Amino acid sequence: MRVVISTGLCVALAGVVLDATAQPASASSGQAYPAKPVRFVVPFAPGGGTDIVARVIGQKLSDAWGQAVVIDNRPGAGSTVGTALAAKSPADGYTLLMSSISLAFDTTIYKDLPYDPVRDLAPVARVASQPNLLVVHPALPVKSVSELLAQARAKPGAINYASGGSGSGPHLATELLKMLAGIHLTHVPYKGTGPALNDLLGGQVQLMIAVMAPVLPHVVSGKLRGVAVTGAARSPTAPDIPTIAESGVAEYEFNTWYGIQVPAGTPRGVVARINEGVLRALQAADVRTRFAAGGLEPLPSTPEQFGAMVRSEITKWTKVAARIGGAK
Repeated sequence: MRVVISTGLCVALAGVVLDATAQPASASSGQAYPAKPVRFVVPFAPGGGTDIVARVIGQKLSDAWGQAVVIDNRPGAGSTVGTALAAKSPADGYTLLMSSISLAFDTTIYKDLPYDPVRDLAPVARVASQPNLLVVHPALPVKSVSELLAQARAKPGAINYASGGSGSGPHLATELLKMLAGIHLTHVPYKGTGPALNDLLGGQVQLMIAVMAPVLPHVVSGKLRGVAVTGAARSPTAPDIPTIAESGVAEYEFNTWYGIQVPAGTPRGVVARINEGVLRALQAADVRTRFAAGGLEPLPSTPEQFGAMVRSEITKWTKVAARIGGAK
């Protein structure tokens, strides 16, 4: 959320910045940070899950720091346009990146990325996780993962599934299921999750893995059937729906995650300061309420834990991308 800064305040901030540069030890420790507005790059258009998470956390950071945290939406080419912008920004803590699982997807799908997600970006904190739901049209006579697998094995390729496009989360999540379960389903890509969901509701396609928030109301109404959630554990949002793993595909796990990164080389003290602000934001009751309304679960971490997760996700999804043809 943007905060208007008066001319007088800008002059005052300029003085603070000059003073901070005169005291490099203090700045590197994070004590003087932030001394001016912070840009928060979101590599997607406004309104999506990544943007919503960034705005919630950005407002909390702004309130805590007394500085504007300005959302800068830079969509394009998956999430690569905005990610490249952030990776190439000065490593001073004044550019944050709201990354997501798309960071791992893009690395495995696109050749010759203008950045290395491990070398050029430093992890700050995981923020949230959003479970997905495997749903089917009621015309498909399956009520469990085991029944779905049995049908898929009896008639390979006869069941089709929708996604928001090649390389999207629903696409790779379903390909992971196919790989682990040894089944064949036919992919029907759409230009976005919305059109894919509309055709699933209309019965033009039979199956889809999608973020829980937009599909759960259709499960409740009976327009779709919820077969399984994709996370390692059942979701508090839909506790009666089993996981894919407990339903017979033991190694399956897929969650849409969100986290904050900064350009590599950002002072460790500044990284620690941002991490501290994020963790405090995730403890706030209003943040937890807003996250719960969108099916989001807070996922606090240290920078090291988030970095390990990013590396693990890249390795995992590289194997899935290789199955569907690798990078393009």
